[in-house]
Amino acid sequence: MNCLRILILALCGLATSAFADTVIHAGRLIDVVAGEVDEAMTVTVSGDRIVSVEQGYRPAAEGEEVLDLRDHTVMPGLMDMHVHLTTEMSPQIHTEKFLMESADYAYRAKTFAERTLLAGFTTVREMGDQDRNLGASMRRAIEAGHIHGPRIFTAGKGLATTGGLADYSNGLRHEYMGEPGPVEGVVNGPLSARQAVRQRYKDGADLIKINLTGGIINRSGIALGPQWMQDELDAVVETARDYGMTVAAHAASLEGIQRGVRAGVDSIEHGTFLDAATAKQMAKQGIALVPTMTALKWIAEKVGSDTSRSEIERSMVSDMGGRIDRVLALAREHGVWIVMGSDAGVFPNGMNADEFVYMVNAGMPPMEAIRSATLEAAKLLRIEERVGSLEAGKTADIVAVSGDPLDDIAVLRNVAFVMKDGVVYKRGGAVIKTIGDG
Repeated sequence: MNCLRILILALCGLATSAFADTVIHAGRLIDVVAGEVDEAMTVTVSGDRIVSVEQGYRPAAEGEEVLDLRDHTVMPGLMDMHVHLTTEMSPQIHTEKFLMESADYAYRAKTFAERTLLAGFTTVREMGDQDRNLGASMRRAIEAGHIHGPRIFTAGKGLATTGGLADYSNGLRHEYMGEPGPVEGVVNGPLSARQAVRQRYKDGADLIKINLTGGIINRSGIALGPQWMQDELDAVVETARDYGMTVAAHAASLEGIQRGVRAGVDSIEHGTFLDAATAKQMAKQGIALVPTMTALKWIAEKVGSDTSRSEIERSMVSDMGGRIDRVLALAREHGVWIVMGSDAGVFPNGMNADEFVYMVNAGMPPMEAIRSATLEAAKLLRIEERVGSLEAGKTADIVAVSGDPLDDIAVLRNVAFVMKDGVVYKRGGAVIKTIGDG
């Protein structure tokens, strides 16, 4: 029997020894594929792979380690499709670029990455570097084991038009502005749009991030208008397709969203002023909405009460918290594909799970919210054959919480157990894997 098991595992590319390394006894296990919760389950892990998921508490064989999570709910590693690990919002964010070196950003980002992983997020999309190519550098460092953090899919530096969001020379004194071009992600016309996409590919980006509109916090109120022409957007999407890359589009205003939809982007980020007709079109085309509710509610609270901000800024954010609730409800009503993304970095990294609470409070069932950050996120990244559910043959990204998130989604704010690629980083709330460990 043992010989047969070794042969089967070897043929599947899952075994390096006669027995699996780790046996997890799960009191409750969330099956995101079936949308069900199974009780008294055993997950067997060998190396970085799940070997089996079976009913009952299977006794450990010789050489196996048992992880007792019988008092916990076990689920796939969580995935946040909109984070900024390379920065965090602060009053100094616009001036620190004159004071910080690339290494300063990198050392700080290491802390943000570790915090995110220990919060249970094993995969993220880094949606716009503060310093060029830092996301790709972090991805390589994590893959090599030099630092600890989630699996990163990076957009590199986000794309903007001259003077638009992500044109980081915007608002500076004239002598500091320079003339940033496609290498820095500033686009004017279809040709430079294509150049910018190709440069991101050359830099090692996994996807393209475009900023179709301004941000909600904007002294000019430009968030209410688009910043790209249709031919520029079309050039970005067409070129990204040629290079096998998806396109994520920051879009607040309705016209900006509509231009992104016409161009055929893969996801709309935020979607603050989405309407019913556009939601129906998104559903028809299979375009995802990444609502980033936490960031918008954070901005509404912090900026709305900040008297140092301009009246335009404060009035613009006054209803953002309630508006994004209505947008989520509208999108669900019309069958839009919804994928979890928090926009961590606008608020402190590591608080990503607040997004689940806001989703559920806005009417999304807890199982649907969890699926949006597991199976659906994996589909958006086109890696659903590797991650996103607890199934034999998939990567061993596993998290657990005390309590039942289907009864109280807020328990996801306190993840007790984190395994990524078969390595345990947190157990019983204690950090197990620390920097410098082999």
